[in-house]
Parts: sequence; C-alpha cells; structure tokens
Amino acid sequence: MTVRSKIAILASEFLGTAVLATVAINISRSQIGIGYFVAIGVGLTLGLLVLALGPVSGGHFNPAVTIGLWTVRKVKSLTAITYITAQMLGGLAAWQLANYFAGQEIQSIANATRDWKILVVEGIATAVFTLLIAAAVFQKYEGAKAAGLIGGGLTVGVIIASQASNAVLNPAVALANQSWSLSYALGPVVGAIIGMNLYVLLFAPADSVAAPTIRNKEVSVSKVVTPATKTRATKSTQPAKTAKTSTAKRKTTTRKKK
Repeated sequence: MTVRSKIAILASEFLGTAVLATVAINISRSQIGIGYFVAIGVGLTLGLLVLALGPVSGGHFNPAVTIGLWTVRKVKSLTAITYITAQMLGGLAAWQLANYFAGQEIQSIANATRDWKILVVEGIATAVFTLLIAAAVFQKYEGAKAAGLIGGGLTVGVIIASQASNAVLNPAVALANQSWSLSYALGPVVGAIIGMNLYVLLFAPADSVAAPTIRNKEVSVSKVVTPATKTRATKSTQPAKTAKTSTAKRKTTTRKKK
C-alpha cells in the first residue's frame, strides 16, 4: 500500500463523516427537523457516500460501525484506531464549520449526561442498522446494492431511535451536532457490537466467516507412513533379502569346492 492510498483512506473517512454530520446538523436544526426528514436525508447521504467513497475506505463514517466490524474480525486493530481518529476529527470539523456559519456556538441538544432510555433506544436502533451493514459485508454486496442497503439501514435506524432520542446512532455525528453524552456515545457502540455479532452468529454464510488457520498444513503426504504401511513394506522386502542371502551362500559353497 502506497502513502497516497493510505492518505486517501483516512481522507475518505474524515470527509465522509464530516459531510454526513453536516447534513445531520442542517436538517435536524432546520424548520423541517422532523425525525422522518432527518432519517431520509441522512440515509440518502450515507448511500451516496458509500457509492462514492466506499471503494476507497469501506465507507464506515461511524466509529460504532468500525468497532462493530473490528469485533467480527473484519478490521484490524491499528486500522480501527486510525479510522476512529479520522471519523472523530471529521465530526469535530463539521461542528466547527457549523459554528462558523451560524456565527455562534450551536446549542447542545443532549438531554442528560446519562439517560438509560436514550442509551437503550440508541443501542437498539444501531443494532438494526449494523445488522444490515453486516448483511452487505458478508453477502459481499457492491455498488448500488450495498449503498441502498446501508443507506436504508440508517434511515430505518433513525426512525426507530427518534421516538426516544435525537436519533444520532453515530458518536462522531453526536459530537458534531452537540448531542454528546455518555448515552449517545456508548449506546451506538454497544448496539453495533450486538448487531454485527448477531448477524455473524445466526445469518452469515458459512463460507464467508473466517475459519481458523491450520498450522503446518503443507505436510508432504509422501512422508507420512502409518504402522500398516511399515508392515507391508517390511513384508515386501523380505523375499528380496532372502534371495540375496541364498545367492551369497551358493557363491561361498562354489568357492569351497574349488
């Protein structure tokens, strides 16, 4: 992997998260900030981003999604850390951009530091969302098929969560939209872990789940000799040995007669 490709991957996660967060801020704080409009807006945005940037980085744009994929061994630890860093920086950039255009600090819309109802509904909605992402990953969907399923999954998740929370489902977007609290940060992460692993446990095709690697499998069959093979080999060589012994005795007898 070249330096350019590494930069492109991190830039993809940074820009994708920033764009998604900006759309969420603008729709949720506008006069039409109804849950259904927010759901459709962010779902359509995510679908387009997956189409445009998914081939570059995988199109996570969400720390909870990255953590969920890490738990099912689809993302390595170092990659997960760099992705989450880029995503959170993207959310921070979207927040500062919103402050700049508004001419003031946007107000916090987080209900409380810790609210179990919010944590539970964010977790359930994110579990549904990431279950559909896992389906796209393990079914190896590509292009419009993957974009439609993932974008639609976010739309469904936001609609589910909007009955009891600000329907964020994304810690980076929660930071950008100032809907930041322990419930909005932890709920999506727990939900993503549940959703991803539930799909792997119950629904993933058997051939798509990574099987454990067998060590030293390059063993030459010709070098494996069973006890039965040894016995047969010994028996097959005995007549030859006997013939050689008889020939040697005849030669000895002939010499003595001479």
